[in-house]
Amino acid sequence: MRKKKKGNSVDKNAWLTTYGDLVTLLLCFFVLLYSFSSIDVEKFQQIMNSFQGSLGVLEAGKILEDGNRVSNNDPQDSDSEITEEERKEREDFKILKKYIEQYAKQRGLEDEIKVVMEERGLMVRVLDNVFFDPGKADIKSRAKEIVLYIGDIINKPKFASKHIKVEGHTDNVIMNTPMFPSNWELSVRRATNVLRLLEGEKHINSSRISASGYGPNRPIAPNDTPANKAKNRRVDIVILKSTYSKFEP
Repeated sequence: MRKKKKGNSVDKNAWLTTYGDLVTLLLCFFVLLYSFSSIDVEKFQQIMNSFQGSLGVLEAGKILEDGNRVSNNDPQDSDSEITEEERKEREDFKILKKYIEQYAKQRGLEDEIKVVMEERGLMVRVLDNVFFDPGKADIKSRAKEIVLYIGDIINKPKFASKHIKVEGHTDNVIMNTPMFPSNWELSVRRATNVLRLLEGEKHINSSRISASGYGPNRPIAPNDTPANKAKNRRVDIVILKSTYSKFEP
């Protein structure tokens, strides 16, 4: 009788282990499919919206908040975060901005007069070539008309309680004359002359207006070209929000 060779025997039931694993995986797969089929579509959309803007790929501006609501994360567009008084003030500033921009456009001064909404209020920026001759602080005749127009607007009842800041700025070219020993003196004198015009001609109460000179220390462009230096030589008239008026005279 022949003896069976050891080591050649095969377990014919080994495939059952692999088959069992496959069945288990398929079962898990179908359980997952079932759970996905019952997903809350509205919640899923809200979750997708919450990722907008996080990687710079989707349109930004939405966040997911408590209460299953989707809202904009811009505080200026969230009515729940501002008071009725602040909302009214914002609308008034928008109207004021439109008036001054139309005035500048009618006189061909769009490049010299800029109106900007900023955190502290509405800023009217006028380049110094409109206001002054180089190295001087006397207001030009055409600039007086602009200042008086702004004075008329800020004297209207809806703006009569607003505080005004007049800020003078220069480029980095060193000023050294008997009248203006430095850029500080020149920037302060220019701002003060604008203030005095508003106070004297439009009778703006001195308690709600102030003047400051910053010399070359707050540039809005590098002082590397004549065009950029011209941007830095400017006077800013800032109509402050009520919240800032409490802290800035």
